[in-house]
Amino acid sequence: MTRTLLAVHAHPDDESTSTGGILAHYASLGTRIVLVTCTNGELGDAPDGAKPFTPTHDPARVASHRLGELQAACRVLGVTDIELLGYHDSGIAAWEKPRGAFVDAPVSAAADRVARLIEHYEPQVVVTYDAENTAQHRDHLHAARVASAAFDLSGVAAKLYYKAHGRAYWERLIRVAASVGIHRAVPTGLDDVDHRITTTIDTRAVVDRKRAALHCHASQLDSSIAGKLPPAEFAEVFGVEDFVRARDTTGSPVPETDLFAGLGVR
Repeated sequence: MTRTLLAVHAHPDDESTSTGGILAHYASLGTRIVLVTCTNGELGDAPDGAKPFTPTHDPARVASHRLGELQAACRVLGVTDIELLGYHDSGIAAWEKPRGAFVDAPVSAAADRVARLIEHYEPQVVVTYDAENTAQHRDHLHAARVASAAFDLSGVAAKLYYKAHGRAYWERLIRVAASVGIHRAVPTGLDDVDHRITTTIDTRAVVDRKRAALHCHASQLDSSIAGKLPPAEFAEVFGVEDFVRARDTTGSPVPETDLFAGLGVR
């Protein structure tokens, strides 16, 4: 049995900023890494810095450029298979939704597509965003709900994980960002996240690859705090990644330090 991890993300660059550490870590161990990207990222920044809904911002050209960035980042991370669902980027909640926005796709229909991919690749582990975090980007929340439904529908994978940003992560990010002149406040509701975290993966050995993959998405770095951090500061913040084990058939005890704990696959 091939050890396989399948990650479901909303936009090109999310794979690097959110789970780049575990993707590179498990790829380095010989794991097959499958990335499902739900949208084309049309409402990101253009390569020349043009913002969405400005005269020089061409969504189709942005999507094409971001696909190239995604492919470059995946080569750095060691992603073996990329699956593009092709939905339209929904943008942030303050913007009017475009026609065909991902968030308007019924969960059942999108989950059926992802379930077919799970059945095809047969991953033991599926990773996505936190389906209980309603404060995140609406495409991220929708992707999490779709991935969760697909996991349940397929019945193939053994473990489903949600990426978690708890208090320790935010305190590291805010302290380190402040040291380079970037200031943010600590979000609320972190105690709810902290008590749900089950799994922490040490990715310090590959954190340079996570940063390199993030920088492949050069068109999006202007709005990225992580993209502005020098290597040492980046490593301090992003050297570990935390997860909530949302579904499990193994009975492996928690807390755990391996997404494949209890599976017996190499």
